[in-house]
Amino acid sequence: MQGAIIIGKVRALAGLYLKMLTCDVASGFGVPAHCSDHTMKRTLFALFIALLPAICAAAELDEPLKCGVSAHEFIGSLEQQYLIDSTPTRVEPNSINAFRPTSGADLTAYGFHVFAVVGFQKDDPMFRTGDGKPIGDSAYGAVVFGWMGSVQKAVTEAHSPAVVHKVAPHITAIFCNPD
Repeated sequence: MQGAIIIGKVRALAGLYLKMLTCDVASGFGVPAHCSDHTMKRTLFALFIALLPAICAAAELDEPLKCGVSAHEFIGSLEQQYLIDSTPTRVEPNSINAFRPTSGADLTAYGFHVFAVVGFQKDDPMFRTGDGKPIGDSAYGAVVFGWMGSVQKAVTEAHSPAVVHKVAPHITAIFCNPD
């Protein structure tokens, strides 16, 4: 919710600046009416670069990936912050639900870019059930771009009990399964 409010305020501010920077409206604010398109484009580009961090939502998942929360808390928190889509993009036979980060969200786990968040909690309507035997009562994690050895080293150095699995070359899962 907080991310949506920030993005709304940034868009409103950018719209106000855009109105101020156009030559016909800006003349009332002390900007010369003969301002060039080049100057306006440079100013708008600088404004965009300055506001880019506020527009993009970023979050580190290091702390929750120390396996001290439930899958409901982990996934629910990311949904409430609009960092992941609320509908899973895939449900595995073992009931693991995969959620995609929202457009503009920049999720990291131990310094690695997250491209999917996964989770399941038994008897929780937030999660769909797969065709096979569920993985457990509660499990969650993140799928990152990174070599398994590098990811394992970062997880170990953070003193996390999370398990690291190779998914594919240069794709690794960091997984908490407290059961």
